[in-house]
Amino acid sequence: MNLFNFDKKLKDNGTFLVGTDEAGRGAGAGPVFAAAVCFKNPDKTLIGRLKDINDSKQLTPKQREYFFDIIKENAVYDIQSGSVKEIERLNILKCTLFCMKRACENVIKKIGEEKFLVIVDGNKTIPDFDYPQQSLVKGDGKSATVAAASILAKVCRDGFMTELAKEFPQYQWEQNKGYLTPDHLESVDRYGICEHHRAKYFEKHFAKQLSLF
Repeated sequence: MNLFNFDKKLKDNGTFLVGTDEAGRGAGAGPVFAAAVCFKNPDKTLIGRLKDINDSKQLTPKQREYFFDIIKENAVYDIQSGSVKEIERLNILKCTLFCMKRACENVIKKIGEEKFLVIVDGNKTIPDFDYPQQSLVKGDGKSATVAAASILAKVCRDGFMTELAKEFPQYQWEQNKGYLTPDHLESVDRYGICEHHRAKYFEKHFAKQLSLF
């Protein structure tokens, strides 16, 4: 199904949809990224070019790069990130929602219209937010705007982690992007964690390792 059809059903006359999603929430290293996207008045040509848009995790890297450029050229968007220090201070959920809030507010300011509906991927809404919103579980596979936000967030975060891997090659972040794969955990056991790891994520892991001795 073309995900733009879903968005069309949500729109009242004059309402702009803003979709927001994150990348890296479940990772053990690196920042979390969040993006917000609004296609103000998508025409048939744009909808045709994006007819296969989907949850970024369901797309190949090549597909994500292809859609990434189209989205940036044809949408109002904003991308925010929360550092490891912010994640450790706030917790990952609060940090993610805060990044979504900043991204959505920036998109709304760029457009300057009054009627908005923000679609938040997942089962949570953004706290202390002044605009109408609704959560949408698995929204990145249902809504074109949310799917587009998921693509922007993931491509930017993957690129960030790939660059960071050049400085910390022992963790193979260019492959695992900071997620806790067996190879990543093996590297952590061998080299320990660095300043880009979310230290709290590893407390249980190290406790389990110590219990073996």
